[in-house]
Amino acid sequence: MMQVYDNTPCELGEGPLWHPLLGQLFWFDILNQTLYCKAEEGLKQWHFDKIVSAAGWIDSEHLLIASENSLFKFNLNSATQTHLCDLEADNNATRSNDGRADPFGGFWIGTMGKSAEANAGAIYRYYAGELRPIIKEQSITNSICFAPDKSCAYYADTVEKIIWRQPLNQKDGWPTGERETLIDFNQQGINPDGAVTDAQGNLWIAQWGLGRVAQYSASGEFIQTIKAPATNTTCPAFGGEHYNRLFLTSAKEHLSDSDLAKQPAAGQLFFTDLTIKGQAEPRVILQG
Repeated sequence: MMQVYDNTPCELGEGPLWHPLLGQLFWFDILNQTLYCKAEEGLKQWHFDKIVSAAGWIDSEHLLIASENSLFKFNLNSATQTHLCDLEADNNATRSNDGRADPFGGFWIGTMGKSAEANAGAIYRYYAGELRPIIKEQSITNSICFAPDKSCAYYADTVEKIIWRQPLNQKDGWPTGERETLIDFNQQGINPDGAVTDAQGNLWIAQWGLGRVAQYSASGEFIQTIKAPATNTTCPAFGGEHYNRLFLTSAKEHLSDSDLAKQPAAGQLFFTDLTIKGQAEPRVILQG
């Protein structure tokens, strides 16, 4: 069973990111439009005037943050925002969701309908100063992560209950060739949420509604599950000094009062220490 790392209750905790230069964990409460950071001096938080959901690190002072209508560079010291590009800015019905830096210096970000409307979202890649759609007609974009050998990306549409494997061009990281099914959860009725890969190429997938994170091999074979003290588990991240600490965000969203009474840790951030190691998140490289 995972333990509580931070007891701040998030309505929809998501997007955990261990900053390798700062040695600190960042995460979001999407619905409360807040970014959190667990630092030695205590909990830091930044409130925004729009939904924010995912981030990558640029340097020791800046994050790239995905919001409901843009990607922007965020100064952690001054809280200054520098606009990088629009993200479905002409569509008020959608927002950003799952996202992660890729090993080529780019950043993948998924969108979804604010009420999870069918096929309202897409997955985009920001690379070399340009944002391009790469996967269209997605309902709830999730599980974006990358093989440690850079050979492929993984992603899911939670509604479809499938983890896809997408080969990548080894020169610049753009998708190439056809995607293939890695794991089909339909028979089990499992809802894949956020995911991350470890140094050996295994996938760790948060399973919404089941209160756990599950480990699968790079060929899609089940290895193990680790339980958390909340049913709505959302996204894992590796961190810590040796990258053997696994973090997991969770959500209070959609839980009744009786549910919350049974799981007072719902929405909190959890961790467990493993013998297996993760890998540092790659840096987002900006043009110029």
